[in-house]
Amino acid sequence: MLDLSLRRSACLALAALLFAAGPAASQVEDPAALAEAARDARQAQLEDVARAIALTDERLAELRSEIDELDQDRGTLNQTLIDTGKRVQALETRIGETETRINALVRSEDAIRASLLAQRDVLGEVLAALQRIGRRPPPAILVRPEDALASVHSAILLGAVVPDLRKAADKLASDLNQLVSLKNELARERDRMQEDASKLAEDRARVEFLIAERQGKRDASAAQLAEQERRAGALAEQATSLKDLIARMEKEVAAAARAKAEAEAAAAKRKEAAEIARTTTPPKSLGESDRLSPSVSFADARGLLPLPASGRITRRYAEDDGLGSRSEGISIATRPNAQVNSPSDGWIVYAGPFRSYGKLLIINAGDGYHVLLAGMDQINVELGQFVLAGEPVAMMASPKLASAGAVDIVSTQPVLYIEFRKDGNSIDPAPWWAATDDEKVGG
Repeated sequence: MLDLSLRRSACLALAALLFAAGPAASQVEDPAALAEAARDARQAQLEDVARAIALTDERLAELRSEIDELDQDRGTLNQTLIDTGKRVQALETRIGETETRINALVRSEDAIRASLLAQRDVLGEVLAALQRIGRRPPPAILVRPEDALASVHSAILLGAVVPDLRKAADKLASDLNQLVSLKNELARERDRMQEDASKLAEDRARVEFLIAERQGKRDASAAQLAEQERRAGALAEQATSLKDLIARMEKEVAAAARAKAEAEAAAAKRKEAAEIARTTTPPKSLGESDRLSPSVSFADARGLLPLPASGRITRRYAEDDGLGSRSEGISIATRPNAQVNSPSDGWIVYAGPFRSYGKLLIINAGDGYHVLLAGMDQINVELGQFVLAGEPVAMMASPKLASAGAVDIVSTQPVLYIEFRKDGNSIDPAPWWAATDDEKVGG
């Protein structure tokens, strides 16, 4: 009598094929086309996870109330904004890692499905052999001794065929078990991504409320700000280079000129305090969150500055920019709609579009240093405003084909460009970045 384990393996193998192929298997002749269709459907589902997250009006009201109940002093608002900004970046990083794991699982799932579909002929042979054996079982030698010769012949044939059948069926069943495990792991990863996406939506709402609260406390009138922004736009059209733009802004726009004067005054005050203290101990943080000017000079902030966005560095300083020149900054491929934080303390001396850079943000960090951020879709700070390292200042765009040659934005993925300048010349920003995300950026 045929080993029952072989029958069980064959049944599992049949289930494997049906499970891999799905309801449309009979309608799709090309396994590759079927796998591609399934992959596209899963990718669309993955993209819908984060996009479908929407906070209810009740939850938004709770968040607004939470912000209103904060101690409204500057330090508390700044620290809350920085802490929330750090959480947003951490969640963006986690979601990106989850997407990477999901994509790897999907590729493995596709490979197993393709393997199962490619073994349809093998499964057909296994099932056909079982069916033939079922219709014509080997004779029972103890019941009919005259069939002894037929029994011997059947035993010889089964001894040759059954091991191969079992091996093929077991291989198919093993693939099925692996496929089931992959689908369960995919479900867990999607649940994790859904949870993180919900937290991200809440923290982004917090950031928006905190920014609105902070901007509401600004002194400049809307009319004054609009006039200065108009003047800045006109100067940007006239400027021939970034160096020229910065010089024109800090000379001809009141808010930028005031920012430059405040940066110089703060630098002089720090220098005087350092001479009195006569200390050479490197700073361990950038200071308390209620500071109105940098507590640490930009030169001394090496190893303390946070990367402004979560993502993958695609081009480093001095690398070939693909246009026959060397990159004067670094480029980071970010998630769509990623948050951008200020990498340093400083005053906003320009915020708006500029040539091929797209939307550009220039921060006067004092001591002749400027920090440039480009490639954003939305800027949330104003001319002349003082910002802290780690404070949310902008948002990246949704994925789209964009081109900004000087900024290396030729991708369907948003790319943030960061450049450090000293006395008008670009410098390598690598020594300034904090070694870990745990470095303090405020308070």
